[in-house]
Amino acid sequence: MPLSESAASAARDWPHVAILVVDDERGMRSFLQKALAPRCEVVRCVADAEQADELVRLHRFDLVILDITLPGKSGIEWLRELREQGFAGEVILVTAFADLNTAIEALRAGASDFILKPFRLTQILNAVRHGVERSQLKRENWVLRHSLSRHDAVADTLIGDSNEIQDVRQALQRSAAVSSTVLLCGESGTGKELAAQALHRWSARAAGPFVPVNCASLSPESVESEFFGHAGDASRNTPGRDGLFYYARGGTLFLDEVAALPLALQANLLRVLDDRRIRPIGSEQQIPVDVRIVAATNRDLAAEVAAGRFRNDLYYRLQVVEITLPPLRTHKRDIAQLVHHFISTLAPPLGVAPLEISDDDIAYLCQYDWPGNVRELRNLIERSLILGELNLSALYPRVAAATAADRPTDLHLLEKQHILAVLDSVGGDKTEAARLLGISRRTLERRVAEWG
Repeated sequence: MPLSESAASAARDWPHVAILVVDDERGMRSFLQKALAPRCEVVRCVADAEQADELVRLHRFDLVILDITLPGKSGIEWLRELREQGFAGEVILVTAFADLNTAIEALRAGASDFILKPFRLTQILNAVRHGVERSQLKRENWVLRHSLSRHDAVADTLIGDSNEIQDVRQALQRSAAVSSTVLLCGESGTGKELAAQALHRWSARAAGPFVPVNCASLSPESVESEFFGHAGDASRNTPGRDGLFYYARGGTLFLDEVAALPLALQANLLRVLDDRRIRPIGSEQQIPVDVRIVAATNRDLAAEVAAGRFRNDLYYRLQVVEITLPPLRTHKRDIAQLVHHFISTLAPPLGVAPLEISDDDIAYLCQYDWPGNVRELRNLIERSLILGELNLSALYPRVAAATAADRPTDLHLLEKQHILAVLDSVGGDKTEAARLLGISRRTLERRVAEWG
């Protein structure tokens, strides 16, 4: 079974794939080692199921090439046990003696492919390639489902020509050229996930997955399993599960609201950042992971450290590069471009006609301070598209919607009408009015005094 091509010159086709070969023939192990080692990250070869068991307990393999006829425990018998323990990787069974019943038994045991000996190099490489593609497709489907399940999905590009946005764009492009950890700061709704997506897209990891996770949405009981995965338990018939770090291999793991992580997990995260290895819960495996971490927070992490809610060492580990996203009120010149972008991207999937936006409408929007930032503007445009008109009254929901003919042209006038209407509704009780308005009584009294 000579190698028909030079293994030494073969390109690394599967740089993040680990393969386990289980075959009692020394020549076959040597052949597969030479053929596969230059093409993937790890190749380990053993002669029987007992040695394979030891390796599977200590390492994470994506694909197993397994001989059916082994000394002691047969390959099919060991494969059944492997599946019961929760192994979800691809398994290629090889044998020199097979019939239809054997093939059916192998597939029922959980084999992904079946090859007869002797085989050519191209046959085994094609089988491995198909197995890796199936594994990658499973991972991509998981990442896609995970991304689509996020209710706060953002647009697919950075919008704006203001100096503030250009500065952010340049900082992201510089950071994309290196592999350092990046911390994105800024108020809620400023587009931190959007910035993380741009950073990933502009980096050398663009071909890998972008895996976003909202740390605040994970329960304390499941957060470690979500991050690192857990081993299967054959006695309880519970399958194993891969974690976010495993699915993000070769790509970017985006940790949104990182300040919400429990302190115990912060320690584990720090260790992963230092060692680049994870250990699933209940497993002895130390799995190498090639993942770039991008974290985001709308809190003051330095204050969280001072309060004892965030680890000081993790803070400095995440803060290798820090980029702050500006609030919308500081770059209002981008509002017009953002509005037209949201109309063009949201109208088709909603199945509605685009809105006609006048210069007066844009000037009116620019008078508002947008406490919810770009996300608030996007929601306003989406709501307006559904209603069929620019829903400016939504900016102050307690004011009755004005008609196009009598709508105030000054947002400050609308604010005045809103505050006075609330005061009137509570009989002039400034304390209650301030509570309903979400401002302090002192602020309310100052506004009223300004109006005489």
